[in-house]
Amino acid sequence: MGELVVTQVKSGIGTKPKHRGTLRALGLHGIGTSNELPDRPEIRGMIARVPHLVKVEEKS
Repeated sequence: MGELVVTQVKSGIGTKPKHRGTLRALGLHGIGTSNELPDRPEIRGMIARVPHLVKVEEKS
């Protein structure tokens, strides 16, 4: 199972409440913060909801 490094690149201010909640659930709380998460379908679905706010890199 791989790892994903998710970094917030845009502010959640002014976005829908569900988008802000998704950022919180991903462990992100500000521009420039990163979190390492397992590469699972649940995490991929959360990332798919906010692709305009985050940058995703695969960690090998």
